[in-house]
Amino acid sequence: MSIGELSSHTGVSPRSLRYYEEQSLLPARRTPAGHRRYDRESVDRVALVQRLFAAGLTSTEIRPVLPGLVDEEHRTGDLVTTLREHRSRLQQEIARQLDTVDILDEVIEYQERT
Repeated sequence: MSIGELSSHTGVSPRSLRYYEEQSLLPARRTPAGHRRYDRESVDRVALVQRLFAAGLTSTEIRPVLPGLVDEEHRTGDLVTTLREHRSRLQQEIARQLDTVDILDEVIEYQERT
């Protein structure tokens, strides 16, 4: 399928799809005229990349784990370790944010009493 068709099937802009290709997240074949062509599995791959971006991973973090997520043959212990490390960083950030909310609540409460 063409980049326009893949864009229609996934709701992801052609510009983003070209970025995914540049970042080695989405392989594309080229026609003799240089046009990109994608297989049907690309729809699922784009959806997975989108989920990983939504989970807060960067393209640099996605690149090494993506092969193991799309092909069991490439699955290693590093895959789970990397994802757990990311989850741990997110949990730490959430804890910091919750502390900030508590501090703001204290300030608001103090201001409301005075």
